[in-house]
Amino acid sequence: MDDVSQAPPPGHLTARAPTTQWLFILVLSLLGAGALEAAALPAALLIGPMLAGIVAGINGATVRVPRLAFGAAQAIVGCLVAASISPGIFPTFAADWPLILGAVAATLIASSVLGWLISRWRILPGTTAVWGSSPGAATAMVLMAGAFGADQRLVAFMQYLRVIFVSMAAALIARLWVDTSGAEVPPLVWFPHLEPVLFATTIAIGLGGALAGRLLRLPSPYFLGAMILGTVLRLGAGIEFQLPQWLLAASYAAVGTSIGLNFTMPILRHTARALPQIVASILILIAMCGGLAWLISRTLGIDPLTAYLATSPGGMDSIAIIAAASHDVDISFVMALQTVRFLIVLLLGPGIARLVARAVRE
Repeated sequence: MDDVSQAPPPGHLTARAPTTQWLFILVLSLLGAGALEAAALPAALLIGPMLAGIVAGINGATVRVPRLAFGAAQAIVGCLVAASISPGIFPTFAADWPLILGAVAATLIASSVLGWLISRWRILPGTTAVWGSSPGAATAMVLMAGAFGADQRLVAFMQYLRVIFVSMAAALIARLWVDTSGAEVPPLVWFPHLEPVLFATTIAIGLGGALAGRLLRLPSPYFLGAMILGTVLRLGAGIEFQLPQWLLAASYAAVGTSIGLNFTMPILRHTARALPQIVASILILIAMCGGLAWLISRTLGIDPLTAYLATSPGGMDSIAIIAAASHDVDISFVMALQTVRFLIVLLLGPGIARLVARAVRE
């Protein structure tokens, strides 16, 4: 297999100055987000920059979202999740843990079988398909895959392509499911009056959680660290947050652009032959999770949109943004199932990859 990572990315943006590249991404982001907002799609401020990043990436963009900015954005989204979690998350998990764990197990089994088939049919080499098919924890899976001998480029392609498919599908389903007829949409206040104590507390929790996540070496440390610290303080001490729209928009844009820019023309060419099978495996996994959502909805009596978002095999940050943007969604249940699956994937991912690789060789 040729090593395309050494060649400079082709495209008309490669020779452009970083300022020009960022301007190109900014204009596309505004156009994309504006079009999606006009269509009243949830998470338009995430998906618009994500699509802009993809266009820039495949046209040779060399710029990347600074790690500090990306980490800060993840911390803010972690605070958003913490602010949205109510004490009801614990009774929900305690009362329905068998079904939640069963849904997680079913998703892991389905994704492992899909990865095994892709490897067995030699569409992708070794354990690459197994890591790429893991449902969630995209960035952590990419980093861990390299340490276990998988091709990080192909794992990244599968993981981020799945995140985009899942984000788009979840946003569209949320838009179609929620009946907004006759409902008055409150005006969007981009620059509300800042409460100094609340805003400073929010920033401090995001910063403290991110640092704690790094020190504890958590996977996705900025997001998980801020989410865990914020949740503990909110549920234990009743701490409130202030997250102005301009701060959320900047955070969404950083997350979306960072995901999109991972798509470059060399990676796309590297995986062109496997693209139909990869897309089919993603669609099958999404459909399977949709079936789980139906089962959970019928069993627990919760609304189908909440169940669908809870079982969607995408990144927690993307699903959190879409859930927060959708009315009448129980974000506590969504994040309970997403978090449990995320942790189980991280704990069992290496062992599952080795087990499937051994089965492929036999």
